[in-house]
Amino acid sequence: MSTLPVYRWRLAPEGLATRRQLRAVGLRPGGQDVAAQLERPRRRRGPLVAYLYRVDLAKPVRPMTPNRWAALAKADAARRRCPVCSDHLPYVIPPSLGMCVACHDFPEQRAA
Repeated sequence: MSTLPVYRWRLAPEGLATRRQLRAVGLRPGGQDVAAQLERPRRRRGPLVAYLYRVDLAKPVRPMTPNRWAALAKADAARRRCPVCSDHLPYVIPPSLGMCVACHDFPEQRAA
């Protein structure tokens, strides 16, 4: 097993990019293995690590189909519907609460 080359922050060679950098130009890793690692030093908790992929092996991003748009809209709607009061909310329900803020903060109102 070979180890990955490690580059310091902002010193990676041309031809390597992170997932976000690939996505910004309309590409994706496309199943290729990680080519290198980028480390950004931090004072606490150790270095921040990002993986680099070869740009020449990257593939174009798959286009969104109507079915994929519909699936995303359905998933988004499910994240906005309170399981307790069934209200459709203008915000995503926090996973830490598991219900809308009104049901969490005022349980006596939902029992009535």
